[in-house]
Amino acid sequence: MAPTSNKLSVYLEVGKKRTFAGALDWPGWCRSGKDETFALQALLDYGPRYARTLSRSRLGFKAPIQVSQFVVVERLKGNATTDFGAPGIAPATDAAPVDAGGVQRFQKLLKACWRTFDQTVETASGETLRTGPRGGGRQLDGILEHLLGSDAGYLNAVGWKFQQDTEDDPAAQIKQTRQAIREALAASARGEIPVKGPRGGKRWSARYFVRRVAWHVLDHAWEIEERVPA
Repeated sequence: MAPTSNKLSVYLEVGKKRTFAGALDWPGWCRSGKDETFALQALLDYGPRYARTLSRSRLGFKAPIQVSQFVVVERLKGNATTDFGAPGIAPATDAAPVDAGGVQRFQKLLKACWRTFDQTVETASGETLRTGPRGGGRQLDGILEHLLGSDAGYLNAVGWKFQQDTEDDPAAQIKQTRQAIREALAASARGEIPVKGPRGGKRWSARYFVRRVAWHVLDHAWEIEERVPA
């Protein structure tokens, strides 16, 4: 169940060069900064965007209006992934089981994130996205390809066997990948996927799987919004 208090539990993933702040109960709402203060401010700044993402989902999210509403409940030591620019450590609460109601909530949340991404791509279609200060940055096709590749990696991390069979049809690839994510989430939550892989590596939990998928799709949706020419 989503919390009803105006206080929001967050965790911090602290690397040497970058820190991520993430809302424990709201996968996808996770931003970074050069330190804890900047990361928490970034999380606050993106609250209204996250609220718009969930506006049609009826999940009860309300964006906070000040940083003091955040309660840091866990600090994690970051790694090279953190400093590279992606969250890479699962908070302890993500090991908790997910019941049927939790799966349904996560499915709604993922649907909302995907809807936001699709709408953003549609709005930016035909545009040449602005490059960064050093001339870098993928265009739309590159972002879509990157997202599909990452989702395949996330499915592997949670222990779901997945192989694309629609390589020549991007729309079909997206549909197939998202269906696999839904199925993997449900199977993981039901305990149908072993906690460890065949080589002994620990697999992602259902909660962390949703956290990473939701963060990644929203991160790129917001990136596209910011890079569309004015």
